[in-house]
Amino acid sequence: MSVDPPQTWIALAVVLVLSAVLYGPSQISTREYAVCSPTSEGVYTVDPAHPTVQCILVRDTHIADTGSLADITACSRGFLDFWRPSLKVSFIDPKSIIVPGLADAHAHVLSYGSVKLNVDLSGCTSKQEVLERLVDFVTARPDILSDPSTWIEGMGWDHNIWAVPEYPHADDLDAEPLLRGRRIYLERIDCHVAWVSRRVLQLMGELPNTVNGGQIVRDGSANPTGIFVDKAKSLIPVPSPSEADMLRYFDKTVKDALAVGLTSIHEASTDPDAIEFYKQYAESEKLPLRLYLMGHLSPAEYWGDKLPRLVDYGVGGRLNLRSIKLFVDGSLGSSGAALLEPYSDNPATSGIMRIQEDVLSDLVKRFHANGWQVNIHCTGDRANRAVLDIFEDVFAGTNMSEARPRIEHAQIMTHEDLERMGRLGVIPSVQPAHATSDMWYAKQRLGPERIRGAYAYRTMIQTSRNQILPLGSDFPVEGINPLLGFYAAVTRLSVSGQSPHGPQGWYPEQRLTRFQALKGMTLDAAYASFSESVIGSLTMGKKADFVVLDRDIMTVPESEILGTEVLATVIDGEVVYGGL
Repeated sequence: MSVDPPQTWIALAVVLVLSAVLYGPSQISTREYAVCSPTSEGVYTVDPAHPTVQCILVRDTHIADTGSLADITACSRGFLDFWRPSLKVSFIDPKSIIVPGLADAHAHVLSYGSVKLNVDLSGCTSKQEVLERLVDFVTARPDILSDPSTWIEGMGWDHNIWAVPEYPHADDLDAEPLLRGRRIYLERIDCHVAWVSRRVLQLMGELPNTVNGGQIVRDGSANPTGIFVDKAKSLIPVPSPSEADMLRYFDKTVKDALAVGLTSIHEASTDPDAIEFYKQYAESEKLPLRLYLMGHLSPAEYWGDKLPRLVDYGVGGRLNLRSIKLFVDGSLGSSGAALLEPYSDNPATSGIMRIQEDVLSDLVKRFHANGWQVNIHCTGDRANRAVLDIFEDVFAGTNMSEARPRIEHAQIMTHEDLERMGRLGVIPSVQPAHATSDMWYAKQRLGPERIRGAYAYRTMIQTSRNQILPLGSDFPVEGINPLLGFYAAVTRLSVSGQSPHGPQGWYPEQRLTRFQALKGMTLDAAYASFSESVIGSLTMGKKADFVVLDRDIMTVPESEILGTEVLATVIDGEVVYGGL
C-alpha cells in the first residue's frame, strides 16, 4: 500500500521529534568542547598510535576523539544533530602545547603541606641560617612565641651543603636564646634523620643503647646528640597532626600541585590516620586530584588486614589504595643506604638495613598472596639486591603485569642487578631530581666503580621488559614542580645548568630523551598504578586529564624548560587551574 506524501512528512517529523526527545536532552546536558593547537602537532598525546595531533575532543569526563579540527568536528556531530549547538572550540597559543595530565609517581602529600606551613629549611647553607629561619617562624607566630610547650616542626636541612658537613647537635638549637627550652623537631631533607632540641631529649628520658634498623647518634661520652636516624626516629614523641592540620596541609599541597600541572599523585607511605582522612574526604566530596595511596604501618608482623582496600573510591572515583610500602634501608645523603661494601668516604659503615631479610621475605609473601601491590624503598645496592632476591623467589611463575611490584628509588645497583630487575619485570620508580641533588657528593660516597650503577635511568629503560620507568619527585624532598624532574632527567644538570661533569650533564649517557621523560610522568606512572587504561595518555575513551603549557618542552632549548608555566590544568574535563 502506498503512503501519501503528507503522511510521509508526518512520519518523518514524528521520528525527528522522538529522536530529539529520547537523545537530545542527555546530549545537550553533556559537556562537550574541543581544545586545539593552530599547528598540526601541538598536542602530545603519549599515544604511540597518534603521538601528536591538532585537537582533542572532550565529552563529559572523557576524551571522545583526537585528530584534526575537521576530524573532531565530524565526530562531534552525528545524524539528527540538527538541534545541537555548534561545537565550542578553544585554540591555544601557537607556542603552547597540550600534554596529558602529569603524575608524580612518588611523593608525600601531607608532609609537603606540613613543611610549607611550618618551617621550611631547604636551601639553608649553615646551621646559623637554620636558627634564623626558626627564629623568624617563632616571632611571626604569637601563639607559639608565648607558649614554650608548643612543638616547632621543620624539614629540609642538609648538612652536606654546609661548610663543615657534619651532623648538628641539640645544643646548637639552645645557642639561640629565643629557642632555648623549646620542643623542636627538624627532619633532614631526606626525612631519614631527625634533629631535636635538648628539651625533647629531656622529655624522652632514658634511651636504648641500640635500635634495630636505626641509630641514636652519640658523642664521645656516649650521650645522645639529638640526631636520630631511620627507625630511631620512632622514639621521638612528636605529636601526630590533627584532622584540622591534615586538611590544611592537604589544601596547601593540592593548590601547589594543580598550579604545576599535577593531576595524579602516588602517596608513597600513607599511615592509617591519613588513609582515614582521605577516605572521609572522598566520601563527602570529590578529591581535587587523583590519589594512589601506598599504605604503611611500622610493625614487622603482617598488617595488610588492617588496611581498607579502595578502588576508584568515593565521589568521582579518584581515590585508590591497593598497594603497600615497605622500607629496607635509609638514604645516601645520611649514609643510611645499605651497601654491599663500606662507604668510600666512611669505611666504618655500610649503611643501615631497617628490616631483616627473612622478615621482609615473609611480609612480601603475605602481601602478594592477599592481592596487594608490593612497593619497597631501596636505595643502596645491598638493599636492592636483597629485594630482588625476594621478588625473584616470591613472584616466580607470576604474571608480573598483574602483580607489578615496584622498587621505590632503585638508586644504587650493580650492573647485574640492573639487568635482573628488567628481566624479572620489576618496576623501578625513580626520582631524577635525586640524581642532580646527590651528584655533588655521590661519587665520594660510592667510589668510581659503584657510581656507574647509580641513578642509571637510561640503563633501566634499556633493560626493562616493556620500557616502563615511572618518574616522581619525592616532594617535599625535592620540589613539587614535575618539570624539575623532567629537566633533571633529560639534562642531568642542576637548575643553574651545572654538573660535576660540566654542561653535558652528570654521566650524560644516562640522560633520558624528552619523550621518555614525558612518558615516565604520564603513561608509565599510570601503568605503575594499574590505571593505564584510564589515564596517562590522550587517547579516545580515557579520562580527560590534560595540561596546557606555555611553551613546547619537547623542542625548546634545555635552558628554557624550567621557565615553563602552566596555563591550564584539567581533570575529568573540568578546568581546575588556569583557563582554556
